[in-house]
Amino acid sequence: MTVRGYLVAGLLIWLPLGITLWVLNLIIGSLDQTLNLLPHEWRPEQLFGFRIPGLGVVFAFLMLLGTGMLAANVLGQRLVDFWHGLLSRTPFVKSIYNSVKQVSDTLLSDSGQAFKKALLVRWPHQDAWTVAFQTGSPAPQVLAEMGEEEHVSVYVPTTPNPTSGYFIMVPKRDTRELTMSVDDALKYVISMGVVVPNPPPQELRSRRQDESNRQG
Repeated sequence: MTVRGYLVAGLLIWLPLGITLWVLNLIIGSLDQTLNLLPHEWRPEQLFGFRIPGLGVVFAFLMLLGTGMLAANVLGQRLVDFWHGLLSRTPFVKSIYNSVKQVSDTLLSDSGQAFKKALLVRWPHQDAWTVAFQTGSPAPQVLAEMGEEEHVSVYVPTTPNPTSGYFIMVPKRDTRELTMSVDDALKYVISMGVVVPNPPPQELRSRRQDESNRQG
């Protein structure tokens, strides 16, 4: 093996490890900022005399858990409804809060349909295909302008950063449901097609093919 080959081999080992550690450090560092919500005398620097990295992760977990448990009872639900009503009526704040709440409710709700299916759609023109994710159905006001043909709302992510992308509405007949999970489809997009998902079991492929045939 040449020197270039050794360098590439070393890079393939250290690059994913380095990026993983960098992302973890970024997440942990951000969550450690939640400790600033504690009174000054309760912070680790005051109690123990030194900073404890990662303690903010534990605090954030406990805070989310406690909030969820509080919201699950009658009194907690009334408090949540009070704050929701207050923020929903505050000028300027209500537009931001309501938009974020609708998105988070859709993405995190067990009953939501966002990103439940990985699809193939024709993008950016009719002779090309790309991986996309079904986010639901177009709004009734939009459907009224589209005619009677069934349409679906999809999110087309960009590569290698899937957090940016395009929201489009396309005829359902122009989509193809993929026999891969949403997680596998995201990995496929992020890797620019390098990481190919493992094929699903034959039984699952057959069932999805039958569903596709019935829909067609």
